[in-house]
Amino acid sequence: MSQSLTIELNDTTYEAIERRARQAGELPARIAATMLEQQFENSGKVTKPSTDADKQAARESLEALFGSVDLGYPIASDNEQIDADLAREYGDAHETA
Repeated sequence: MSQSLTIELNDTTYEAIERRARQAGELPARIAATMLEQQFENSGKVTKPSTDADKQAARESLEALFGSVDLGYPIASDNEQIDADLAREYGDAHETA
């Protein structure tokens, strides 16, 4: 069973929905309905993107996080430091008195 719902959106939200609709070749109302259905029918569940545009947006969101971890020290990217660490470890007998 389907129901109709009339809502008012601010311009920014509507423009975002309209932009996504253009990318997906859909009507803004269909995009908004799909987003609401996913929000409430799948609350608490992980959902897969339904359109190629959604998949691309999800990929871009993930790729934006690439390289974002900062441990405060270099990791596995400085070959000279890696060589120095290995030489130090190989030179240590690891014996305790």
